[in-house]
Amino acid sequence: MSSEASSARRAEADTRAVDRPPLRSLLFVPGTRTDWLPKARAAGADAAVLDLEDAVPASGKLAARAQVADAIARTAAATDQAGRMALFVRVNPLDSWVGAEELRAIVRPGLTGIVLPKVRSAQDVKLADRLLDWCEQEQGLSPGRVALVPLLETARGLREAYDIAQAASRIAYLGALTAPGGDVERAVGYRWSPEGTETVALRSRVLLDARAAGVPHPVSGLWTRISDLPGLRALAEQNRSLGYEGMMAIHPSHVPVINEVFSPRPDELARCAELIAAVEAAQGDGTGAVAFQGEMVDEAMAATARLVLERHGTPIRLAEELPPSGP
Repeated sequence: MSSEASSARRAEADTRAVDRPPLRSLLFVPGTRTDWLPKARAAGADAAVLDLEDAVPASGKLAARAQVADAIARTAAATDQAGRMALFVRVNPLDSWVGAEELRAIVRPGLTGIVLPKVRSAQDVKLADRLLDWCEQEQGLSPGRVALVPLLETARGLREAYDIAQAASRIAYLGALTAPGGDVERAVGYRWSPEGTETVALRSRVLLDARAAGVPHPVSGLWTRISDLPGLRALAEQNRSLGYEGMMAIHPSHVPVINEVFSPRPDELARCAELIAAVEAAQGDGTGAVAFQGEMVDEAMAATARLVLERHGTPIRLAEELPPSGP
């Protein structure tokens, strides 16, 4: 491919991340159990992450790769594509040609993205990005079609979150995962608690790095206590309050809770529409700010409300369609 054609592909890919939809729930499914994908759909997961790394023993990785590739092909061949569950694959670290061959086997129509483990620096992301670019060309896919989700599982990776997030335009779902007893706890050395107080600062800093780098839909996780749904809800609400837009999950029973937390309630959507109408009505009268439900609001608040409605598919109602809303 000529340098001009390569540059054109990269320029087209640079617009990909902002076009990707938010994902509230990303449910891990072992790569050896692709027959569980219907359960993930039934639970309402926005995305499933077929795991070829930790969930598969070394002796079974080749067989699991074949299973996953077949599941992706069946997804692409499905006649009903409306509202289908996004399909990601967590691959093994790209530290050998085996990793490159794994990408070649699974990057094909039907795949939404790759989850890349053990990311230490921007160089790891740039390597994955280049390999994905070649795989897309080989499969006749548009550049940047396959999303990339780097997992920040090392202390260095967490420290360099901003540089990692900027390393490829296909990154749309970067965030901090702070499950108990996992790679991050071992790397950082904190003592996990259900309240998550020991990782609030870490999750907040990674979120700020992701936002500053232009990552549109940061996600967090994980909650490993399968039956403790109140604890899951508390952590999900904490992550939502920090600014995350979704969470990874390990069990189908967690998906409805996560989806509910990361979806605005009907009254929140109604308030957004009413706030927009109030600000626009004030602007029509030549006023920049207006009292709305006991608060002073202006165009900055209206812009935030428009974004909420845009992302959640609710049409913005015009001022004349809404009842008057006093202070």
